[in-house]
Amino acid sequence: MKVLVAEPMSPAAVALLQKQAGWDVVISNPKEYEPHLADCDALIVRSAVKVKTETLAKAPKLRVIGRAGVGVDNVDLPAATAAGVLVMNTPGGNAVSVAEHTLALMLSLARMVPEASASTRGGKWEKKKFLGNELRGKVLGVVGLGNIGQEVVRRARGFEMKIIASDPYVAAQAADDLGVTLVELDTLLKESDYVSLHLAVTPETKGLIGAENIAKMKDGVRIINCARGELIDQEALRAALVSGKVAGAGLDVFSPEPPAEGDPVLSAPNLLATPHIAGSTEEAQEIVGIRIVEQLVEYLTNGVAINAVNMPAITPEQYKAVGPFVELAERLGKFAAHVAEGNPASVKVTYQGRIAEMNTNLLRNAAVAGILSRGLATRVNVVNALQLATQRGVVVEEKRDARSGQSDQILIEYQTSEGVTSLSGTVLFDKPRLSSIDGIAVETPLEGNLIYMRNYDVPGVIGHVGTVLGRNQINIANFSLGRELGPAAEGKPLRAVAVVEVDGDVPAEVLGQLKENEAVRLAVTVRPAD
Repeated sequence: MKVLVAEPMSPAAVALLQKQAGWDVVISNPKEYEPHLADCDALIVRSAVKVKTETLAKAPKLRVIGRAGVGVDNVDLPAATAAGVLVMNTPGGNAVSVAEHTLALMLSLARMVPEASASTRGGKWEKKKFLGNELRGKVLGVVGLGNIGQEVVRRARGFEMKIIASDPYVAAQAADDLGVTLVELDTLLKESDYVSLHLAVTPETKGLIGAENIAKMKDGVRIINCARGELIDQEALRAALVSGKVAGAGLDVFSPEPPAEGDPVLSAPNLLATPHIAGSTEEAQEIVGIRIVEQLVEYLTNGVAINAVNMPAITPEQYKAVGPFVELAERLGKFAAHVAEGNPASVKVTYQGRIAEMNTNLLRNAAVAGILSRGLATRVNVVNALQLATQRGVVVEEKRDARSGQSDQILIEYQTSEGVTSLSGTVLFDKPRLSSIDGIAVETPLEGNLIYMRNYDVPGVIGHVGTVLGRNQINIANFSLGRELGPAAEGKPLRAVAVVEVDGDVPAEVLGQLKENEAVRLAVTVRPAD
């Protein structure tokens, strides 16, 4: 396992990586990391390294990108997903640091700390010029009540501020527990003395603080942004600072970063600017570094994706329950893809028993990945399976059947231009096993080298199979048979299936010999564990 650290990390995080047995840990930097991409399994970045399509093309073995921090703006998520590379981050790891910086900017604006410091260091003593304002009693409007927004609330409460918040994704009870009043954004803008932004950039939030919304604010409002520069229309903010509509602004983020030389916003009066350092504390860097390493270890050793941003994430507890069924779903999908004929049209996954009540997103993705892996040169896994299915017009459907007494099973119905192939399976002693094919009960492990046959239930077929395989020095490890429930139609034999586990590969000419018997309608090899 090769892990490439492309940006500086705390010594404690590096030490944790190096403790992993058998891991090759390469410590590099943003200017020199690319030559190490060719054979790395995991890549750790912060914010300086930009992971784009061309970066991913240089890393054919890459399985996971760990972003030591909250935002993933520097990672091309669609490209990573298309390449089947999991992306994870560490939300909340630097929340306290960012919240403290937010309060630092508020206090600096209220008490004109930078200007007073510069004046005093310049030999002046301008006590009357720097008449400030208290935070006590002022209305703080927090836009976004995620991890950082909540930490800001907790600290602002110590300054006896009145706190209101706007966040359509937070329940009123959660806000009450924080001691915050939830309001509409327009109300927040009209009532706040300080507006602090703690949002992700989306099409809805980009440019949120523009001329129209600034006009709704109180005269003399102060604006703090330690989230993303794209949330603010910088020209509109500059104009408001010049006019005095906005009494001051504290910006730790800009668009673009760094701001171009001579950017007008930097010359605006009452602007306090810092170079995207809100999360840059010794404590935060150690926390996010250790967390991303712990998450990588959990994913690469146990398959548990914590804080994944481009695939369904589940908790370790959830994974413990559904983990064995993830492997089952993928192997059933691979089996279906091997034995079905025609172009794919749809996949229906039905969960029976207790698993029907669980988080099944990973099971669904695994089943689709198994089916698509048969016909695509592109690497297919649980990260990009749904994206690839959508691109190819394959409809994916889920169904749950949690009736009391039902055994825990997964049923896959794979429809192609030639018809529907259905398979069911279960997990026994933590091993995936096939239960039925096209409604015919047949029980066998989903591993090793398998020969799948469809035939008519007539005398001589089993003997023919044994003779052909014996003649070709192919040893039979397991032989599972099944046939449809009778009675057969008059003059017609019942349909039957056979799954033969053998030692070693089965050449195409041997499959041809098996099909020489007129009762054998299909004979194919399947390696469901590959």
